[in-house]
Amino acid sequence: MLRADELDFGFRDAQNYKTRDQKEKFNQWFIRNEALDRICLPHTSFLVGEKGTGKTAYSVYLSNNEYKNISADVKYVKETDYLQFISLKNEHHLSLSNYTVIWKVILFMLLSEKIIKSENNFLADIFNKFNSLKSAMDEYYSNAFSPEVTEAFEVISDSKTAVELISKHAKLNSTEGEQVKVNSSRFQTNLLYIKRNFEESFHQLKLKKNHLIFIDGIDFRPTGVQYNDYLDCIKGLANAIWDLNTDFFPSIKGSIGRCRIVLLTRPDIFNSISLQNQNAKLQDNSVLLNWITDYSHHRSSDIFNVTERILSSQNNNEILEGKFWDHYFPWDVPNSPKEFDHPSSFLAFLRWSYHKPRDVITMLDLLKKTISQSKTFSLDDFEKHNFKRAYANYLLGEIKDQLSFYYEAEEYETFLKFFEFLNGKNKFNYDEFTQAFENTIKYLKSINQQPPKFMSTSNEFLQFLYQLNIICYLEKSIDDANKPPVVHWCFRERNSANISPKVKINANSYEVFYGLRKALNLEIQVKN
Repeated sequence: MLRADELDFGFRDAQNYKTRDQKEKFNQWFIRNEALDRICLPHTSFLVGEKGTGKTAYSVYLSNNEYKNISADVKYVKETDYLQFISLKNEHHLSLSNYTVIWKVILFMLLSEKIIKSENNFLADIFNKFNSLKSAMDEYYSNAFSPEVTEAFEVISDSKTAVELISKHAKLNSTEGEQVKVNSSRFQTNLLYIKRNFEESFHQLKLKKNHLIFIDGIDFRPTGVQYNDYLDCIKGLANAIWDLNTDFFPSIKGSIGRCRIVLLTRPDIFNSISLQNQNAKLQDNSVLLNWITDYSHHRSSDIFNVTERILSSQNNNEILEGKFWDHYFPWDVPNSPKEFDHPSSFLAFLRWSYHKPRDVITMLDLLKKTISQSKTFSLDDFEKHNFKRAYANYLLGEIKDQLSFYYEAEEYETFLKFFEFLNGKNKFNYDEFTQAFENTIKYLKSINQQPPKFMSTSNEFLQFLYQLNIICYLEKSIDDANKPPVVHWCFRERNSANISPKVKINANSYEVFYGLRKALNLEIQVKN
């Protein structure tokens, strides 16, 4: 058995597992569960999950492995891509519908490259129209048609040249009677011509495999891109994916394989996009990742199985499968809600996480850094100040990343200022909350600083803290005063029918998440 300090807990970001030397390790650790099978269903267009729930992990697994006859790839939208959109918008006065058309062309190009790479031999002898389009793109890229999103933008920005090349190769292959006249001044006209040629070519394809493209990277708004511009951009992307998946790809007849695109996004961003019939799309065409488990059944949960898999894959079979966790964490959590016939230590990790794999793996990695020459992890290791502080800083960093989608860096500092006015309390009632809020607003006015939008009112800010899972609210039983209060967390309440749960105003009390308290300097325990 490896010592505890010799264990490898891998990378926090699943993007790192796309390299050849990391694929095998990732396959050993990955849990093939119901969520994976639902992602593979033909009607799934959106993979929705909070930061750290594994959206990228699922996409990387499917791109690394051919599963259920699906050949998948992951494409990342980068900062430069959004800047391209802003440039196009300013230059051509684009509307949201134009954004959708642009994204459709980009997605067609990404899929084309994917199909050509996977089924080139099969395609070569059959599809003149598709081959003529490929030849045009090869010529545009100097015989190197291998686009990412950024490269695809080049074709759109230089649509006049792209139209000329497509028209030329179409004529050479006798798929069009005459060469099209390029309209140099009409960007939209050229764009529609490119889109039509892709549509016609895809209609001729007879695919052997199912081809899937994941679009990742929309959860972060680049510096310098205004929120409204950014939102318009990803709205166009979401609409393009929906239109292609539901209208265009199903219209292709006679093909064994199908094409599909899946967008990876957080619940709050999905809610901000405001798609038509959004609730139906969330329930029928989305997979909402959820790792929640109750304490009684945590040993059979997927999140426990992930950690057990990580530990067992690094050891031989000296101990029984399912007992590796007990070997490395042979202690009981303090104040366990019930008796177990095995160590209950994993409950401590659930309490201090948001029931997200990344949180648990991060805790394991941080724990390892606090020990040396130790065979196992003790409860004392878990209670160490330096471990708790490091983990709290990680959680606060995750919140900062999440806020960056909506707000600027200086507004994050304002957000932190509020907690100073709680005077160290990690548990407070509604009146104490409103007093701290009012004191924060007074302070901002004293330094001539405008409150950010999320602090427009005290109740709006309360909801803001709740949806970030910084606070929960507690409700006491009306019928039985001796019963423990019911604890409400946003991440626990969220489901496909309620993607944005609401906080209760004037609840019995509110409490800051355990793992964040040290980072926010909220250490005072308050008795009810």
